Amino acid sequence: MIAPIRFESYLRPMVWGGRRLGDVLRKPLPAPGPYGEAWEVSDHRAHLSVVADGPWAGRTLRDLMEHERATLLGDAAAGHRVFPWLVKLLDAGDWLSVQVHPSEPDVRRLWPGEGSKAEAWFVLAAEPGSRVYAGLLPGVDEPRLRAALEAGTVADCLHSFTPRPGDCLYLSAGTVHAVGGGVLMAEVQQTSDATFRLFDWNRRDAQGKSRPLHVEEALACIDWQSGPRQPVRAAGYPGSGNEVSPTTAVRQALVRCPYFSLDYVRRATPFTLGGAGRLQALVVLHGGGRLDGGAGECRLTAGDAWLLPAALPALACSPAEPLGLLLATLP
Repeated sequence: MIAPIRFESYLRPMVWGGRRLGDVLRKPLPAPGPYGEAWEVSDHRAHLSVVADGPWAGRTLRDLMEHERATLLGDAAAGHRVFPWLVKLLDAGDWLSVQVHPSEPDVRRLWPGEGSKAEAWFVLAAEPGSRVYAGLLPGVDEPRLRAALEAGTVADCLHSFTPRPGDCLYLSAGTVHAVGGGVLMAEVQQTSDATFRLFDWNRRDAQGKSRPLHVEEALACIDWQSGPRQPVRAAGYPGSGNEVSPTTAVRQALVRCPYFSLDYVRRATPFTLGGAGRLQALVVLHGGGRLDGGAGECRLTAGDAWLLPAALPALACSPAEPLGLLLATLP
């Protein structure tokens, strides 16, 4: 029986992480120390997601892609050998490196066997003093950026803004970016773990070692024409400063790109999900409720991610309180 799919969370310790994936989103942190990422949906070789419950419990997403691809992807199945998205939750307690992700031509040249990486961030919460860096300032070219790398002043070359809950930022491949200072986010990206570190804030671990940089590869991947990137603010997201009445229904387009579309959906009364004939994924951003999953009731809890296979019929969703979802759809 076809049903919504939830996978077991895979927690990754990161030097820039924190504890909010457990403290706020109730993810099972395996040990003390900072955790930066929870991989919720992954067909990447670094981690193959395992179905948590339901009719396909215990099967990996790789197994589903090999044997149930048409059910998952519908008419798009022929175009995807690997599941198209990696869905994460991130706790940027400290600063992520200033980094660049490769485009499809660049990854073939510089990291054969990996995938290109465009991504979108949705800010769940942000501490005072947090910051997002996204794109080069006008006039920054390669010589100027190289000089800033030598001087340790890379941040002066980057556009930045203060993140607020409800901000959604699309980062195409080739965009220089960083985030930190206490930002909790959901992320939808192409299936790839390809990251080239340009600058790591002169950070060293307890043994005095710094993480490897990939300066030449990063410089070779930068889209020098992309310029500053600005967020889209979701209407009605709690704490965004862009609130609407709790009973107002919202469906707002946030991202439209070749790899996924993202919408913010906020509802306080019953509505339907799925049945689009296309793969969808949802991340529960706030509130809670239940989804009639066909094979049983699915509880919707903040921080959970669910896949809605293309073959899934429309399902009734019943909010227990104003429910906010990040809804991804395969174009």
